[in-house]
Amino acid sequence: MPPKVNKGGNTIQTHLRPVTHEAATSCREPISPPGTSDTQPKLTDVASLKTELHSTLREDVTAIFRSELHAALGENLSSIKTELLAMKSELSSSICAVQQNFVGLKSTVTEMEQSLSTCTDDILSLQTKVEYLTKEMGKLEDRCEDLESRSRRQIIGVPEDDSAATSTTGVSKLLTEAFALGKEPLVERAHWVLMPKPKPGDRPRAIVAKLHYDMDCAGILRKARELQRIEVRNMTISVFPDYTPKTARARAAFSEVRRLLRDIEGVRFGLLYPARLRITYEGVQRDFTSPEEAKIFVKTLSR
Repeated sequence: MPPKVNKGGNTIQTHLRPVTHEAATSCREPISPPGTSDTQPKLTDVASLKTELHSTLREDVTAIFRSELHAALGENLSSIKTELLAMKSELSSSICAVQQNFVGLKSTVTEMEQSLSTCTDDILSLQTKVEYLTKEMGKLEDRCEDLESRSRRQIIGVPEDDSAATSTTGVSKLLTEAFALGKEPLVERAHWVLMPKPKPGDRPRAIVAKLHYDMDCAGILRKARELQRIEVRNMTISVFPDYTPKTARARAAFSEVRRLLRDIEGVRFGLLYPARLRITYEGVQRDFTSPEEAKIFVKTLSR
C-alpha cells in the first residue's frame, strides 16, 4: 500500500507544476511592454480615420460654402450677366455705326483728294497764265504810256485871252508859223492844262496838244531844242514834251543826279526818253534807268 501512496503523491506534484506555470504565464500577458506588434495596427487605424474625417469635413465645408455663395451671388450674377449682354449689344450697334461712318468718311476723303488734285493742277495752270498776262499787260502799259507821251506836247507862253489858240486849228497854225513847217500838222486835241485860271498879269497856263503823227512831233521837238525860245505873233513860246504822270515821276527821280553831274567837269549827260540817264565821261558812255545806281556811279566820279 505505501508504495501506492508515494505514487499518488508524485502524481499530484507533477500535475501542480504545469498549472503553476500556466498561471504565471497568464499573469504576465497583461503587463507586456508598449511598442510591441499588437499596438501598430491600432495606430494605423487611428491615422486613417483621422485622414478620412479631415477629407469628409473639407468636402462638407466646401459644399456648404459653395451653396451659400451661389445663394448669395445668384441674383447679382444674373443681373450682371443681363447688363453685360445689354452693353455687348449696345457696343455692337455702336461699332456698326462707327464702321459705317468710317466708310463714308473714307469715300469723302477720297473725293476731296481728287478734287484737291484737280484744283492744284488748275491753280498751277492759272498761275502760269497770270504770269504771262502780267508780263503782257506790262508791255501793253509801257506801249500805251509811250504812245501817249510821244503824242502829247506842251506849248508855254500863249496868252490866256487868245481863245482861238486852244482849238486844234489854232494850235496847228501856231506851230506852222513858229517852226516854218511846210504843211500844217494834224492836231487831234488841244486844251489848257488842268489848273485854275491865272489872274491877270500872272504867267499863263500851258497848252497841251496831241498830234496825230509821230514824225510831226519829233520834227517840232527837234526844232524847239534848236531854237530854245521861239518868237511868233509878238509872243515868246516854248515847246516841251508833255509826259504822262508815270513818265514824269520817273524822269523827276533823276533830278538830284543831274544836279551832281553839273558840278563835275568833263562830264556830258542827257535824259533820254522815257526815263534813261546817259552819262559820258572820258569817252566812256553809260546808261542808267535806276536813280540809285546812277547816284552811286556819280559819287565815284567826284572823288
